[in-house]
Amino acid sequence: MLEFLPTEVREGLEAARKKDLRRKSRLRVQVGDAVFPVLRFWDNGFALDADLSPGKLRGLVDVYDGSRHVFQCLIVASSIDEGELVCDFKRATAVADRAALDFWRDENAPVGYLPKA
Repeated sequence: MLEFLPTEVREGLEAARKKDLRRKSRLRVQVGDAVFPVLRFWDNGFALDADLSPGKLRGLVDVYDGSRHVFQCLIVASSIDEGELVCDFKRATAVADRAALDFWRDENAPVGYLPKA
């Protein structure tokens, strides 16, 4: 259906679609000092706007939801498809706000101990 429209109209519609996706998504990818908005995110990858992002993207990146650090992703492949830079990652590690425990914590353990009187 869109192939019958003039190229200027198709380009305008595509630009409006990308702008709407960027506005709706709070997710962004940070690579060093560069920040790119995420258009779509799924369980083993995400898509960026190819016009705003670098040609190819590989390695470790940080994914933020607003100002909250959500994931560290290891990108293994990226390709440009219909104006989007589609990145597939090998792993997405959720970022915790505290260090992992290296011991077993009893769920019935006391919260604190009283000092000797």
